[in-house]
Amino acid sequence: MDRDIQDWTTVIKAKNKWFDINLKELWDYRDLILLFVRRDFVAIYKQTILGPLWFVLQPLISTLIFTLIFGFVAKIPTDGVPPLLFYLSGIVVWNFFSSTVTKTADLFITNAGTFGKVYFPRLSVPIAIVMTNLLTFCIQLGLLVVIIGFYVYMGARFPLTFLAVLLPMIMLVIGILGVGFGIIISSVTTKYRDLSMLVTFGMQLWMYATPIIYPLSQIPEKYRVLYLINPMATWIEAIRYVFLGVGTVTMGMMFSSLAITIVVLILGLFLFSRIEKTFIDTI
Repeated sequence: MDRDIQDWTTVIKAKNKWFDINLKELWDYRDLILLFVRRDFVAIYKQTILGPLWFVLQPLISTLIFTLIFGFVAKIPTDGVPPLLFYLSGIVVWNFFSSTVTKTADLFITNAGTFGKVYFPRLSVPIAIVMTNLLTFCIQLGLLVVIIGFYVYMGARFPLTFLAVLLPMIMLVIGILGVGFGIIISSVTTKYRDLSMLVTFGMQLWMYATPIIYPLSQIPEKYRVLYLINPMATWIEAIRYVFLGVGTVTMGMMFSSLAITIVVLILGLFLFSRIEKTFIDTI
């Protein structure tokens, strides 16, 4: 008997710790994560006429509407950059964050059937979600770069800033922030379904509390510290600073937003670790 047990390469044990995240196990299941990514990325527009074109049409259409309403009608300042680029840069980043939050927010409910039948690390699903959205984000950033290139060709100038070297880190932090908030919401909604009804509405309110249709420079100085409790305000401004050379962003703002992101992630992982043991009985 002992000899047979020693032949096993994987042993599944009950999780009894308050905080039990097995990174080695996640690495062992990396092929499954990549399979989830491929499934989700391909399935998004699989049965549509335009197919992958929606990856660029969706933010472009939203940008044109924002440009018309907020740029030409409301005439909201855009820190001196063309409104099209200003709104597109904000929408692309917000779509990445918002999609990560909303898709992660119902992962327990959506995957209850699968979770109840077969074992695999439950964190594989939110990791796959953020990786899928990161691919979409990169495609849409490519659209932004192409349009910036057109403006440069027409004579515009956008200075290259030092934050360009931090772009991969900024993208990663935004993804982590989205996953953190998403798994917090998902963990709570296993017991209180009302919260899932408020996610979409809450994300819309959050969007207007983030400098997407207006620059952070328009916020009065005395309210700016309170405003920056929203970590996405910093990352939106940072992306604009990277690509357009405009934006109100400092290293202090980035460190404080990074600290909030880490706290959100730790809290989310803690709740996730607790809920994944019993959620199937609740759902």
